[in-house]
Amino acid sequence: MPAASEAFGPLEEDARRLDAADPLRGYRERFHVPALPDGRSVAYFCGNSLGLQPKRARDLLVEELDEWRRRAVNGHFEGARPWFAYHEQFREPAARLIGALPSEVVTMNSLTVNLHLLMVSFYRPTRERFKILMEEPAFPSDTYAAQSQLRFHGFDLAAGLLRLRPREGEAALRTEDILARIETEGASIALVLLGGVNFVTGQWFDMPRITEAARRAGCTVGWDLAHAAGNVPLRLHDWGADFAAWCSYKYLNAGPGAVAGCFVHERHARSPDLVRFAGWWGNDPATRFRMQLNETFVPREGADGWQISNPPIFALAPLLASLELFDAAGMDALRAKSLRLTGYLEFLLDRLPAGFIEVATPRDPARRGCQLSIRVPGRAKALRARLEAAGVVCDFREPDTLRVAPAPLYNSFHDVWRFARELADEGAHA
Repeated sequence: MPAASEAFGPLEEDARRLDAADPLRGYRERFHVPALPDGRSVAYFCGNSLGLQPKRARDLLVEELDEWRRRAVNGHFEGARPWFAYHEQFREPAARLIGALPSEVVTMNSLTVNLHLLMVSFYRPTRERFKILMEEPAFPSDTYAAQSQLRFHGFDLAAGLLRLRPREGEAALRTEDILARIETEGASIALVLLGGVNFVTGQWFDMPRITEAARRAGCTVGWDLAHAAGNVPLRLHDWGADFAAWCSYKYLNAGPGAVAGCFVHERHARSPDLVRFAGWWGNDPATRFRMQLNETFVPREGADGWQISNPPIFALAPLLASLELFDAAGMDALRAKSLRLTGYLEFLLDRLPAGFIEVATPRDPARRGCQLSIRVPGRAKALRARLEAAGVVCDFREPDTLRVAPAPLYNSFHDVWRFARELADEGAHA
């Protein structure tokens, strides 16, 4: 990648030039981008919280509504995409997205529900090995899930929940500190449960090294990919993680409360005797409709065996629209643009008055996704409101952080320039 001084410039015409050269620029037109009253598009940087709506999502949803209207119960086995096997069409695109075998992924439930279901199988504590290792800060739902699992198994929270904290004066965790903690305390750790990309700082953890170290220490390894799936290239099968879960409403643009996904490595997914909570949709589909004649639960081989209930078709349809776009663009091309977008944003932020902001996200592009977290002590919440009034949408996290996520499928370099211009105006009056 060229040096920033060679690739970027501070003027609006420089942003326009970058957009003109962007091979993915056409994908923006496949999304509904919110507009201001004067018709200008909003510069939207909240894909790390809720992605924009693909234009095809409405058509796919209406198609299923029409199938319900026309076919009623027969829609389970008739039509272009029968509902009985509807979730199966997500296997291959989801597997490509996270670097897995198709048999290792399933689309179901919501993220925290999936984490609980997976921890039923993979958090099997003993008196000697019962601790759960997480980052600080972890997404609160992950923390609550881990705490409730510890309580369910009868363990004290103070003893059972281990936190990885950055060094004094630093925002991101150092990989060597994570590995050292696993090495020194691994014998007592039952589960390493980390976010692939931290939701506050945007740090992308060294997932292969952490996974390898944890498994070498005898720990089970699970990843929350809420901020990683659709953001950074993943190779879960090759890295050897035991399990993972992700939501689909952030970078995957499937709409609020969209159906989530989970990964179970094939070394476990082919183990029918592995403890799990069971429901009829996890059965072999060849015998699923024997209903009460199936006296015992026999899980389908693969991640499908962790399903409990039949999938919500209307919630899945928008995800199909989004995954079609990811497949068309390809994660390698999206990652390349993401690096350019965040590099350009960083270049512009470096030109702001000294001391006005602090970027908490690692500067090394290999250690971050498409989010830069900007600390503005004492001013972040009010600044976020002023930015939104100007048509620039990012989000605020207590106590002082703006999270800015230029998503490569629909954000432009001009969006980034607009954000930096508004920030520069604010900095000039700080």
